[in-house]
Amino acid sequence: MGKPTGFKEFEREVRPYRNASIRLLDFKELYTEHEEPLLATQGSRCMDCGVPFCQSENGCPVHNLIPEWNDLVYQGRWREALDRLHKTNNFPEFTGRVCPAPCEGSCVLGITNPPVTIKNIECAIIDKGFESGWVKPNSPAPITGKTIAIVGSGPCGLAAADQLNKAGHKVTVYERADRLGGLLMYGIPNMKLEKNVVERRIDLMRKSGVSFETNSDIGKTIPPEALIEKNDAILLATGATVARDLEIKGRDAEGIFLAMEFLTKNTKSLLDSNHLDGNYISAEDKDVIVIGGGDTGTDCIGTSIRHGCRSLVNFELLPKPPKERAENNPWPLWPKIYRVDYGHAEASQKFGDDPRVYSVMSKEFLKDNDNKLTGIITVSVDDNLQEIPNTEKIWKADLVLLSLGFIQPEHYINEKLGITLDDRGNFLASKSDFRTSIPKVYAAADCRRGQDLVVRAINEGREAAREIDRDLMGFTELP
Repeated sequence: MGKPTGFKEFEREVRPYRNASIRLLDFKELYTEHEEPLLATQGSRCMDCGVPFCQSENGCPVHNLIPEWNDLVYQGRWREALDRLHKTNNFPEFTGRVCPAPCEGSCVLGITNPPVTIKNIECAIIDKGFESGWVKPNSPAPITGKTIAIVGSGPCGLAAADQLNKAGHKVTVYERADRLGGLLMYGIPNMKLEKNVVERRIDLMRKSGVSFETNSDIGKTIPPEALIEKNDAILLATGATVARDLEIKGRDAEGIFLAMEFLTKNTKSLLDSNHLDGNYISAEDKDVIVIGGGDTGTDCIGTSIRHGCRSLVNFELLPKPPKERAENNPWPLWPKIYRVDYGHAEASQKFGDDPRVYSVMSKEFLKDNDNKLTGIITVSVDDNLQEIPNTEKIWKADLVLLSLGFIQPEHYINEKLGITLDDRGNFLASKSDFRTSIPKVYAAADCRRGQDLVVRAINEGREAAREIDRDLMGFTELP
């Protein structure tokens, strides 16, 4: 519980980002170094709250033992804190950097005060674990002789592979890209998650016995039937990679890109050549409009600024959120409030103002005689998303990035297998056992439930691994 009176004595103090004026000049991680005395003080704010909602369904999806490791950090018992953290989370170095921290939204202290800095403490524990040499390759259980193929090396696929390897199964992870990590590698920019952090964990998994195959596109370069024939189980962890588009007049103009195409090419070029190869969509000297918010929209903002864009605007369809919880958004639900993320702060630093414009609906893309994008027409909408008369506006733009979320997985694997889909186009599989309509084939995370958080993908990977192990062995000891 930390210090009994800690939450009364100490204010919330988060680990700061590097100064915005400096960090926007590079693609290095945003974060400053951990300060152990500060973290111990923040751990002391964890209350003896009776029911820790931070690890409930509304809080942490992997049910981290948050009060336990908060207390251990307060006491300076970092190695034990790491052991507690790894009991529930295979990859805290990922969630400690990119998770929006629903645990903090459900912190009991947050009812009346700013919540405990759970995310900072989690990241510090695992970083100290690596620095101290405490994080070692897993020693798998006695080999079972069962073989399992996992399609997709994102957070779900990696978590499932890690768990199934611990159970003694032979696991091979197939990734269609040239590098491993899925969303973690190419979907999240380097400044938010440096790729050596991802590669470090994958290297540990290799040393633990997990096999990886890159440039292996199941359904295209490798028939899925072949995987089924030579394995005891297949887990589809392909993600929900079909992006929501904006099919309005002028969509065919040159200069309009899906956010993930923009981010993926940027990171690949950065890793391949530090952008010297030019194989990316550059925002340099361009008037950029990002349509859509969320983490991906923020990442587009931060990346465009680092390229050296001329101007930047971010359209939000919904109205500006309140600074405090609304009456219909009570604790312990995720607080839908106004936040300033790293990209917004960087835009304010460079251009003098928050880039977001609220209650804006895009109506038409404008283009010149050469089919090149020149701008966009918008209209303001009310709180019910109804257009407000006489509010049309023309915005100048020669690069538009669409960050409107994702709707379903790609179906070319399924075109070969014929898996039953749900009404949203996801692979139909129950959360109780993760089985699809095809024997030996399972599905988990975004391709099963739709677009969601990295931490929920890790949780579903762990749960799917448990059910696969149970099916193969008749029992399971996986959590």
